Amino acid sequence: MKPAASPPQRLRAWCARNPWRAWLAAAGGAAVLALGGCAQPPRTIAVEQLPQDALFAASHEAADAAAAADRLFEMSAPMREYAERVLRQPGGWRDRRQALIDALYGKDALHLAYDAEATRTAAEAFEARAGNCLSLVLMTAAFAKHLDLPVSYQQVLVDEEYTRAGGLYFASGHVNVMLGRHGGPARVDDAHWLMIDFLPQLDLRGQRTLQLEEHTLAAMFLNNRAAEALARGELDKAYWWARTALQRDGTFAAAANTLAVVYQRGGHFAAAERALRFVIEREPASANAWSNLVRLLRAQGRDAEARVAAERLAAIEPTPPFHFLELGRQALQRGEAAQARDLFQRELRVQPQQHEAHFGLAQAYAALGDARNAARHLALAAEYSPTRSARAIYAAKLDRLRATQHQ
Repeated sequence: MKPAASPPQRLRAWCARNPWRAWLAAAGGAAVLALGGCAQPPRTIAVEQLPQDALFAASHEAADAAAAADRLFEMSAPMREYAERVLRQPGGWRDRRQALIDALYGKDALHLAYDAEATRTAAEAFEARAGNCLSLVLMTAAFAKHLDLPVSYQQVLVDEEYTRAGGLYFASGHVNVMLGRHGGPARVDDAHWLMIDFLPQLDLRGQRTLQLEEHTLAAMFLNNRAAEALARGELDKAYWWARTALQRDGTFAAAANTLAVVYQRGGHFAAAERALRFVIEREPASANAWSNLVRLLRAQGRDAEARVAAERLAAIEPTPPFHFLELGRQALQRGEAAQARDLFQRELRVQPQQHEAHFGLAQAYAALGDARNAARHLALAAEYSPTRSARAIYAAKLDRLRATQHQ
């Protein structure tokens, strides 16, 4: 009997999707949830049991990770010069927040680009004129702190969408930043606070949010850096970044899941399982942790346990990420363009901003002779791409398609 295929390893990363545009809303429009208050089953694994430093090369990575977390909001000399030249205009402001938003994200401002290829500190995002939503939150907060504006952070509880790189699946979370008035009330729920977000407004109407402390934001940054190192195959570097994330926030389960993937890829199965059990004790409905556990158990030949874990995963997530996308690609390879079109459309009902699904749909429409819809979905693939390099590839394909249409 053919063994069941192992699911891909999964990580949680923040701000790995596009499109983005800065928009403002009053703080009262979103429901902010506080963690805690619910009964939890006993936990048998402590965060102190997870690090295994002896398994990885000791290097400067640990110091680099800690230093980067300490410098998240550090203003570079060009940032300070920009703040003084552009933000501190003579005549004063009616609202310093609006001056900041206009200077950073207005029509004639910095012309920032969305780029999820690397998670940057505030100064790195300013220098690159690009970043994912976490990097842009850091940069916005750094300028806000410079202007003596109260700052708060939120995790937005949006439906997870997935991207892929380096043989890994990345479940994308989302964060935004809240700015209070200069000299105004310190309460985050006050109506005078503004929320600045980097997703279209319609995506966030009615969404719930969790307020974040800066140490958790730092852990998210470090976890992203670990995930990016993993995608490049740099296990030692990924270990130290994920380990440092847990040092910054010992309750941050996403970093423990990343650590588990590091251990599994290094062949350290016992350490990997301990980290995954740590996550599952704290987040029993984590599809990412259960999926990684299924893969880990199968790799050790523990098939009976793997079947139990797979059943639990199926109950949490009946349809895995990219399921219809892969079926659509297989249909395209068989020359069944109409079936491929329908399958890609089903994937988009699950992940409306999945650029690979839009690209597959463009290919299906092209095979069906529908150049107009092929061009439309190629344009959407470019728009929703999380990196500038992917957008450039799709844009080039779209240019070639349009050129053939005019021949």
